[in-house]
Amino acid sequence: MSILITNATVLPCTEDMPVVDKGWVHVEGEVIKAVGVGEAPAIVGAEIVDAGGDVVMSGMVNPHCHMAMTLFRGLGEDVDDRLYRYILPLERKFVRPEAVRAGTALAALELIEGGVTTVADMYYFETEVARVVANAGIRGVLGQTIADFDPPDHKSVDEGFALTEQLVAEFAGHDRVIPSIAPHAPYSTGMTTMERIARWADDHPDVPVQMHLAESDAEMAWAEKTHGMRPIEVVEKAGLLRRGLICAHCLHVDETDIERMAHAKVCVAHNARSNGKAGRGIAPVEAMRKAGIPVGISTDGAMSGNTLDLFSQFAPVSMFQKLLGHSRKPMASVDVVRMATRDGAKVLGLDAKVGSLEPGKQADLIRVSLASPRQQPVYDIYSTLVFATLPTDVCDVMVGGDWLMRGREVLSLERKKVLRDALQVAHSFKAEMARIDAAG
Repeated sequence: MSILITNATVLPCTEDMPVVDKGWVHVEGEVIKAVGVGEAPAIVGAEIVDAGGDVVMSGMVNPHCHMAMTLFRGLGEDVDDRLYRYILPLERKFVRPEAVRAGTALAALELIEGGVTTVADMYYFETEVARVVANAGIRGVLGQTIADFDPPDHKSVDEGFALTEQLVAEFAGHDRVIPSIAPHAPYSTGMTTMERIARWADDHPDVPVQMHLAESDAEMAWAEKTHGMRPIEVVEKAGLLRRGLICAHCLHVDETDIERMAHAKVCVAHNARSNGKAGRGIAPVEAMRKAGIPVGISTDGAMSGNTLDLFSQFAPVSMFQKLLGHSRKPMASVDVVRMATRDGAKVLGLDAKVGSLEPGKQADLIRVSLASPRQQPVYDIYSTLVFATLPTDVCDVMVGGDWLMRGREVLSLERKKVLRDALQVAHSFKAEMARIDAAG
């Protein structure tokens, strides 16, 4: 099937980040056939989509998320000890396959509506996550979490590995789902488990590894007290600081850490909004990028950052680096969009396949309306996208040549059922929170 999108402001998100006025995009089957400017070619039998001057750009990439944790969005926001008072008890009591399916479907609906076509996730019962993601039609690098704090789906590291093996067995070779292994963090796995994961990764080179790293003051203190090192050094000693490692956060990294990370060729998923909301600090994103480390923009889970749309992350990403540099110059708008598309794809090792609109790549693209008064006038389209555009401005979403959303209507998920299932789990959460509060 051929689709020809015409009369568009095309942002191909190629290396030089051009802006193509009155551009067109030809999709053939699941791939991009051609991108051009001016009068579009006549293609017999093609579906013609007149974009009316709207932006047509590469679909966005969210390289770190906990999709099922949409169920915890806004829960106990103003309670200092909410992690131990509510969240961990709720996870252990209610996070089962059916709850994970409900939360993941809610997340997939939100991601599609916000123009995210690829997501990296790490959570529990990840095979269930993968099934929902595959059904929703988006791309996912989906990691089975392994941890030692009695998580909901495994009581031992052996059980965690068994779940990982199940995920890999079911989704190896899938066209849109990439199975992954996800050690939770250095402090929540420990050296022995990380070394085992490193050996497992050596035997499974096609399975990405993702983990939280250098995220908090408590992690820094643990690394120093337990190993006399910084977290980056601990992971390096375990054999996990390696090419392609997807490192979420990396807030507390110094020049030496960055040198180690660049030498190892790791990648970073930057979570400005959730980091700022938790008061954890500002990641030195500009320094990491200058060192050649690929850095993408991610949302974290909705428990931490509340929303899963990348537009909500853009302004904090830019402003935090400007604050660090005491200048308007750091983290220009064009670089923010670059991070949300081609660099995010590079973080996930998918840049040969997605992240830009180029012939031969997968047809993952979005159409963004510029009709809102808050977006006009447009002097710099990248600035408009970063500081004035909302997820509700996304009109259409395509993944692999398949329309997942047209005219704001998501086609791959049943909205009423998704919301009903999520709210049913939330009702159980509320009842348990009331019981916890009543018990003091």
